[in-house]
Amino acid sequence: MVSSGREKNLVIIQLTGANDALNTVVPYNNGLYYDFRPNVNMAAEDLLPLNDELGLTPHAPEVKSLWDRGKVALINGIGYANPNRSHFRSMDIWHTAEPDKIATEGWLGRAVKDMDPQGENVLTAVNFGRGLPRSLASRGVPVASVGNLETYGLFPDVDDDQQKKYTLEAFARMYGPDRSRDPVLESLGQTGRDALRGADILRTAPERYSSSIEYAQSGIAQSLKNAAQVMFADLGTRIYYTSVGSFDTHGGELPVHAKLWDDVSAAIGDFYADLEEHGYQDDTLIFVWSEFGRRIKDNGSGTDHGAGSIAMVIGGEVNGGMYGRFPSLEEAEQQEGDLRANNDFRSTYSTILERWIGLDAPSIVNGQFEQFEFISK
Repeated sequence: MVSSGREKNLVIIQLTGANDALNTVVPYNNGLYYDFRPNVNMAAEDLLPLNDELGLTPHAPEVKSLWDRGKVALINGIGYANPNRSHFRSMDIWHTAEPDKIATEGWLGRAVKDMDPQGENVLTAVNFGRGLPRSLASRGVPVASVGNLETYGLFPDVDDDQQKKYTLEAFARMYGPDRSRDPVLESLGQTGRDALRGADILRTAPERYSSSIEYAQSGIAQSLKNAAQVMFADLGTRIYYTSVGSFDTHGGELPVHAKLWDDVSAAIGDFYADLEEHGYQDDTLIFVWSEFGRRIKDNGSGTDHGAGSIAMVIGGEVNGGMYGRFPSLEEAEQQEGDLRANNDFRSTYSTILERWIGLDAPSIVNGQFEQFEFISK
């Protein structure tokens, strides 16, 4: 990799609800696909061809453009052994990199600890959305969650400046250091102080941002715009997390899935154009994942929870192409009606952690896993 002198950025896009891998990358020359999906299928002539066998959904033209430039790695058949079709359990497995037991820390939270062991930067990781993703949850790791960067801050609904000043001062005193506190209250206090510092720093990002890119108005596009604003402000943030959904398409899948990918693809296209305009494309990796795929057979108007899925890795330093085997549709090779995963998701995590961020992966992903070549060593 050619070094620009900058730290490497990792942008995570979670497709919540289980994206239909089989209608995202479609085996259009395989008659079994149309046999198993007489109602919920993508016509071969509508697809964006990737090769002689597979085509991309026509609702991802921006991703296809980046694929044509060699900037997209498609990870086929990604998943884990003994798949769990519960959204909550499967997401927890992906978030914690622990399929065999309930873990307490997220894989990205552990990565942040390794990147910033003293917790010196409260903005090493930022979530663009509500709540805290399990991936980023780890004791002692501060993570800012931003709904809208333009209005982000503590007590944004307090309009009067003087009243806001008094409110913030009271908040600061409430969370100020106090040696008489027990460890739990002190931990909460530290969280509050980190929130104050993070809010104060993040609110400077939009005013420092200038771009010719006009982002789409979708939620995911605006989240990625916010990520770009923080990234270009050089605040020391390394991990940018956001999610979009719901991809839980049990019914009415074709129009719903189409709209979701229209939004996701356009947002990625806008974001990548912004990276290029500011010279960050070679310092940024975008990882797109979903907790599992959908069943091979449709249910009449949609698809139900499955197993093997697809992930995408996008960036200027990505070795584009297909990774992992596209799962067989032959009934003898299915996994109880699902696409069979043929590579553990922690192989992709390990590749990103070691080859991109420069961390030791086994302690973060709970084991040693074969790495892919979508990032050169």
